[in-house]
Amino acid sequence: MVLNRYPWWKNTLIILILLVGVIYALPNLYGEDPAVQIIGDRGAPVNDALSNQVKQVLDNNHFAYKEVQLSNNRILVRLKSADNQLQAKDAVKEALGDNYIVALNLAPATPAWLTALGATPIKLGLDLRGGVHFLMEVDIDSAVKKREESYVDELRGQLRNQKLRYTNISLLRQGGIAIVSRDEQTRTDISNYLKANFPQLTYTEATPTADNYVINAQLTSNEQKDASDYVMDQSLTTLRNRVNELGVAEALVQRQGSNRIIVQLPGVQDTARAKEIIGKIATLQFLMADSDVDVQSALNGSLPLGTKIIYDRESRPYVLKDRVILSGDSIIGATSGMDEFGRPAVFVRVGGNTTLFQQFTQQNIGKQMASVFIETRVDDIEVNGEKRRVKRTKEEIISVATIQSALGNSFQITGIGDAEEARNLALLLRSGALPATIDFVEERTVGPSLGLENIEMGVRSVIVGLVCVLAFMAVYYHLFGIFANVALVANLILLLALLSIIGATLTLPGIAGIVLTLGMAVDGNVLIDERIREEMRNGTPPQASIDAGYEKALVTILDANITTLIAALALFSLGSGPIKGFAVTLTVGLLTSVFSGVMISRMLVNYWYGGRNVKKLSIGI
Repeated sequence: MVLNRYPWWKNTLIILILLVGVIYALPNLYGEDPAVQIIGDRGAPVNDALSNQVKQVLDNNHFAYKEVQLSNNRILVRLKSADNQLQAKDAVKEALGDNYIVALNLAPATPAWLTALGATPIKLGLDLRGGVHFLMEVDIDSAVKKREESYVDELRGQLRNQKLRYTNISLLRQGGIAIVSRDEQTRTDISNYLKANFPQLTYTEATPTADNYVINAQLTSNEQKDASDYVMDQSLTTLRNRVNELGVAEALVQRQGSNRIIVQLPGVQDTARAKEIIGKIATLQFLMADSDVDVQSALNGSLPLGTKIIYDRESRPYVLKDRVILSGDSIIGATSGMDEFGRPAVFVRVGGNTTLFQQFTQQNIGKQMASVFIETRVDDIEVNGEKRRVKRTKEEIISVATIQSALGNSFQITGIGDAEEARNLALLLRSGALPATIDFVEERTVGPSLGLENIEMGVRSVIVGLVCVLAFMAVYYHLFGIFANVALVANLILLLALLSIIGATLTLPGIAGIVLTLGMAVDGNVLIDERIREEMRNGTPPQASIDAGYEKALVTILDANITTLIAALALFSLGSGPIKGFAVTLTVGLLTSVFSGVMISRMLVNYWYGGRNVKKLSIGI
């Protein structure tokens, strides 16, 4: 048997793995272009005509750009400088209007041939490259108003059951609830009952006017705080769900103050989609179409009580009954796909008690039911030279379908524009509707939290340390030290490639994991080289010493790496944020260090010494 010779297939496999590692690590050598990204909102067309319009806007404003790319229903403008990135975004946004989402982005400058192979750079965290930072403000007043609306319905029912005759119960424009009765005694009876049974409200009696005896009810301060806390907690949960659906690693979603939420998305590649999904205040409602009402008469003003007119996306009007059969709050699952005719569809699963929904649809077989998409957005308008933010609710019919049979826990929605829109709608339904309007108060890309200067110093120190290790190995172990150095560089390449492939987000703790991995990889080669030295001191021939050194040191190397791997997996399972980032790079690095330290260095040693009559090894005895 010839010692220290790998079979041809093993050498070929190692070289192929190295080649793949080089290809997938290469994108990290290329930088990123400052970019502006445009996507259509709610089915707005993104085509060559829009691309030409964007180019014209850029040319008219003298913005220097590398190219305007149209792909996957989005337009990406690569600018030559970051100096005019914000101005370019504002100019394009103003030209395109509300039908398009325009966002800042950093587009990888990876060559097309690498991108075609699926090779992308490692995503960097906020502490290294920065990322997207949203400061969002929750409309707490609307939450308080919703709580008051719930009390209006409850008060009506309770007073009716107690046979306390009121003439009207309604919300006041300035806030609060007005309970109106016809005489003072009835008002006194209502007031006594409410004070005894609804301590969540405070009551004041208004001055009587013409048979109107009014009690004004207000939510107590504790009840208002409870309503605002509830809507903030629900908003945080929904935003976290949406961030998770986007697949953003190590994202930050946290409350700031009484009514604001911070969302930070490190390593995001598609900021426009992030803003569209995270901030969209949208839900579904299912309403019955009123086929007994003539649409044209309704448009002319003859709209019956309890109905309303809503348009579909082709601007066709429909008269719908103003009674919600099923709302998006009841939806617990939604997936996108194609129906039996190959059209985009969303398959909905409803939770809870659906008996009433099933009974209602059973009683209305043959009638039409509309799926209504409701979206609330905040627009900037100019009034008398001043910019104001105005909320606007948009209702749009997605589809009007005839009920063929009783609907249960599962059904599908069709009439959606395209597959991308179906995916977005399914994502919104899965993650839940936001309980109140959320306004983007601030949107920016953030730089490294420790400053570029500190990061440059950190990278410089890592490089200096690595060079010192490489120099020590080469001086102390001679040729075997050079083999170890080549294996160490290969380890770094494979580690970067794997992090790129799995889509990991690299942070400063992650870099610490890489440095620790490199140190452990060198430690493995030190164990091997020292074992070879020991065998040669004992009089073992050079070829046998090499074989014994690798075989006997392997057990110790595996021991050390497996125990560290257990600790890394524990950190990943129990930790969060930066700790997880450290655990990911450490885990991946352990795998690559064992492969490079044992397999690659052995292949180099075999190539140089294997199958030859060797009397001495260059290992620095």
